[in-house]
Amino acid sequence: MTYLAKPKLHHPTLTTNQVGYTRRDYEGRVSTLCAGCGHDSISAAIVQACWELNIEPHRVAKLSGIGCSSKTPDYFLGASHGFNTVHGRMPSVLTGANLANRDLLYLGVSGDGDSASIGLGQFANAMRRGVRMAYIVENNGVYGLTKGQFSATADRGSKSKKGAVNRDNPVDLVGLALQLGATYVARSFSGDKEQLVPLIKGALEHGGAAFIDVISPCVTFNNHSGSTKSYDYVRWHDEAVSRIEFVPAHCEITVDYAAGATIDVQQHDGSTLRLSKLHTDYDPTDRYAALSYMHERQARGEIVTGLLYLDPVAVDLHVSLNTSDTPLNTLQAGELCPGAQALEKINALLR
Repeated sequence: MTYLAKPKLHHPTLTTNQVGYTRRDYEGRVSTLCAGCGHDSISAAIVQACWELNIEPHRVAKLSGIGCSSKTPDYFLGASHGFNTVHGRMPSVLTGANLANRDLLYLGVSGDGDSASIGLGQFANAMRRGVRMAYIVENNGVYGLTKGQFSATADRGSKSKKGAVNRDNPVDLVGLALQLGATYVARSFSGDKEQLVPLIKGALEHGGAAFIDVISPCVTFNNHSGSTKSYDYVRWHDEAVSRIEFVPAHCEITVDYAAGATIDVQQHDGSTLRLSKLHTDYDPTDRYAALSYMHERQARGEIVTGLLYLDPVAVDLHVSLNTSDTPLNTLQAGELCPGAQALEKINALLR
């Protein structure tokens, strides 16, 4: 029998953050994924991001669907709320939880099969509705639990481990997120922790629908020379548009000097995403220019990573529906059901 729980004891001198937690307090059980799986690197980045943001673990609700990626919430934030939904249905369950309790931070973890195939409609509606969450897709281009068939995000012309060629066009989740109205859109690589951690921090603090597509090589079925989602392919074709630094909302010491190609974009909560642009012609605040730039580079065989689009004035589902500032799950029966007379007035307005 495999023992999956980590020892509770840890060195007494481990560094704590501002709310008194060590990095170990943000971890979960021991991973059962294949050694070298990119998903484990994403879990480590989530742990690091939450620790650096001084988030109390019980303030986070993590939800997932089915697949290798959807197993990973068991490996981080062991003291947070969690729910493993059925295949492809994570976004709707998360939406319901978010409407009931707006005070939690919502983290949706999914995979390319879970979001780009059976859950594509769920993904699309969560993006267009502006549900406030950090939605992370761990994208490896295959169905790892069922022996490596191509997923809907596999690039046309890529080869499987057994040599079969994918003849279908891929579903581009980043492009869809941009078109559907997500207000924070990024792509990264599981092996680039320096880029991924600040992207996750920015997504968790964003005021609307934040989506991160993370290319995460499957070391068992999709890490060979014919794959476009292998470690080697991504390293050689990665085209980063910016270097990202996350600046928390608390008081900041600044100086005024010529920053060159550095821009600061403030988010709704006062935190700042500082972008040092590597390409002077790239504007992360222009949705359609970002989409065009990404497609242009894709035609050259390049994988654009970094913060692709950010709308600092995000509108989430609670704003659209004008819901109560008080979480719905804390309201009493009298507040939730005001009576027949109030209902009659509402019905009269609809006639």
